[in-house]
Amino acid sequence: MSTWKSFWYGQLSGMVEPIAGVLGALAVVLAEPLLPYALAFAAGAMVYVVVDDIIPEAQVSGNGKLASWTSIVGFVVMMSLDVGLG
Repeated sequence: MSTWKSFWYGQLSGMVEPIAGVLGALAVVLAEPLLPYALAFAAGAMVYVVVDDIIPEAQVSGNGKLASWTSIVGFVVMMSLDVGLG
């Protein structure tokens, strides 16, 4: 493929980005009432994935209790800061 053809394909692929940005902003405005619940679900899923990966790995190396307790303490600290700082 020639350099100019590659350049123009790159330009064409970038032209949809502003359109998608406007559509994304519109979607956020429309879905704003659901945003806290969606973000809470995403945060819970992330915590689950991390803990699900760390605990079994720590069990193999003999640090299962340490990983479990530090995960619990980290969660409590995170929730305390969230409630305390708003």
